[in-house]
Amino acid sequence: MGPRPVEDLITAFSRLPGIGRKTAQRLTFYIVKRPREEADALARALLGAKDDIHNCVQCFNLTETGEDLCAVCRNASRDQRQICVVEDPGVVLFLEANQLMRGVYHVLGGVLSPLDGVGPGELRLDALVARVQQHDVTEVIVALNASAEGDATAEYLARLLTPLTRVTRLARGLPVGADLDLADKVTLTHALEGRHSL
Repeated sequence: MGPRPVEDLITAFSRLPGIGRKTAQRLTFYIVKRPREEADALARALLGAKDDIHNCVQCFNLTETGEDLCAVCRNASRDQRQICVVEDPGVVLFLEANQLMRGVYHVLGGVLSPLDGVGPGELRLDALVARVQQHDVTEVIVALNASAEGDATAEYLARLLTPLTRVTRLARGLPVGADLDLADKVTLTHALEGRHSL
């Protein structure tokens, strides 16, 4: 056991997703060795993220205090009739960094997971249905992780929205450069199901 402030910081870092005790220790000792100004900057950034960020009132992406709509929803050049449904704002950040979408987003805030107590009522589904109806949406693109929960959520969304608009899902299958003999059965199954003409 080290000094209490060191242990407290290790414990705090360990609570972050994907950070084990060893990584938390490395981060702690890195911060302890750095100048005070860097620790102050980190503390300000953490508090700023908590105090100055909230959800967009339309898509539930993140936006700064003082802005009701996020940058994507405020952008008049975006196609409001194409909505990409994602699990969390991190996916929006990734897609935007790669400039892959011309439409807008809808952040569900999770995926269906009955074992974790996440049902349809815990997701932002009513707001999505309202957007589809109000904006005459022509396509909803479901961009959820390829997991049991992501698949169940995609199926639920398809049943919910198909009477209102076209619902599509990101294609899944073999990544570029992959060897067929190294792919797992699920990946190969999705690749065969998603095949298209040449």
